[in-house]
Amino acid sequence: MTWWQVILSGFEALKDYIALHVLTCLIPAFLLAGAMVTFISREAIVRYMGAATSKLKAFALAAGGSFFVAACSCTVIPVASGLYYGGAGVGPAFILLWVAPAANILALVYTGTILGEKIVAVRLIAALLMAFAVGGVMSLAFRKEEKARAEPNPSQTTQVQTKVMKRPDVILLLLLVLALLAPNYIVQRGPYYQKVIVWAVGMALALGYAFLTKTREEIGHWMRETWWFVRLIFPLLLAGVFVVGIIGALLPEAWVTEWLGGAGLRSSS
Repeated sequence: MTWWQVILSGFEALKDYIALHVLTCLIPAFLLAGAMVTFISREAIVRYMGAATSKLKAFALAAGGSFFVAACSCTVIPVASGLYYGGAGVGPAFILLWVAPAANILALVYTGTILGEKIVAVRLIAALLMAFAVGGVMSLAFRKEEKARAEPNPSQTTQVQTKVMKRPDVILLLLLVLALLAPNYIVQRGPYYQKVIVWAVGMALALGYAFLTKTREEIGHWMRETWWFVRLIFPLLLAGVFVVGIIGALLPEAWVTEWLGGAGLRSSS
């Protein structure tokens, strides 16, 4: 295999990724992340999942919410980032990153249908145990940064307490969540264009509702927050996919079979 063919393998992986993930996964995920930072009260996120909150309470809340996020490991990154930059601790954010792709309801249903109930139980327990372990390790590793984030901001101490979210904001976020999750839940089998149709309907509802209920300034703020997440995360996702495509072309299949084939301890570890 020539180097040109190796590079083409990276671009081929990028082409497949962009074709199958950007519309129905990343666009609603980035919009949801921006909306979380814009419309959810930071005080509420800090109160329930902030660095100063009880780890058991914050971790359990993050894990419980993750079951309903039927997102792949790349789509969940903007959502977890929105949670973190909205005020959550690093532990709950990493729990969302871990549990949502590994043990969401849709993944558990698929696993049960194909592999059986015992595998579902093992997958669920393993995902939760590892998620809590990762959340604890990350909270410990970044304890100094978390302590600094947990300190009250003097500029915010005099502000009047507000609601967690206004009703129109709740509806907008629910519509964005619907646009993100509906393609996977509704079109579990079938051609990709059916997912695009479901996505388009969901996005039309969400954006239409936003333009009817939000001011130009609020929408502008939302779009700026969304664009910030896109600039931060999207280039890294593309670079990662490109590198994985190259590695897949260079790595001999015999090596993969020898080292990762089967269900032994060496393959699993």
